[in-house]
Amino acid sequence: MFVIRTFIILCILCCLSPQALLAKTLLLTDQHHKPLSGVVVELLDGDMIKVVPSEVAVMDQVGKRFAPRLLVISKGQSVRFPNSDDIRHHVYSFSQAKSFELKLYAGTPKKPIIFEQSGIVVLGCNIHDSMVGYIYVANHPHVYISNDKGLVELPDFTQDYTVWHETQVGDINQREQHQWSARKQQQITIITTLAPLPRNTFGEVFKEHHGH
Repeated sequence: MFVIRTFIILCILCCLSPQALLAKTLLLTDQHHKPLSGVVVELLDGDMIKVVPSEVAVMDQVGKRFAPRLLVISKGQSVRFPNSDDIRHHVYSFSQAKSFELKLYAGTPKKPIIFEQSGIVVLGCNIHDSMVGYIYVANHPHVYISNDKGLVELPDFTQDYTVWHETQVGDINQREQHQWSARKQQQITIITTLAPLPRNTFGEVFKEHHGH
């Protein structure tokens, strides 16, 4: 079974267009060699973020869900939290990178929230525990997210990079560091994920870290 899955993975890489192969291609999989979407890949090459984007990012609330579920921003960037539902929400986080609270509200709060520190911010709603969202605050300018095939196209200068996924085993704040193998244009990185169920409520995200 392992040989078959490895062969399928190699076929995915080989079937990429010639244009895509001009850059480095990273395939993210779980421990069962299944392509993993929604993996954040941050390049560690070059300087850290010096110019903060002036654009205010948006983390909406639609259908009792955060939209998008995963938002990637730069260190120092601001985020608005509109509530597009016809009910009130109470957004909060006690993550190390940013702890804040937007008490029960409808519409859009007047002031956006500034995220001054890099890291992972897990969002919840004090009214609806099934609402879970993530804000990835990057420290470097080159950040990518794997697609539904687990693929990310990276620039040729890629050397050192970190990966993060919401279902990874262990500390939700941990970003695993990797190095690109010399003279390779394609590479596979495996992320060990929680099995069989992902963290699907705000309480479960922190359950293992608080001994409950």
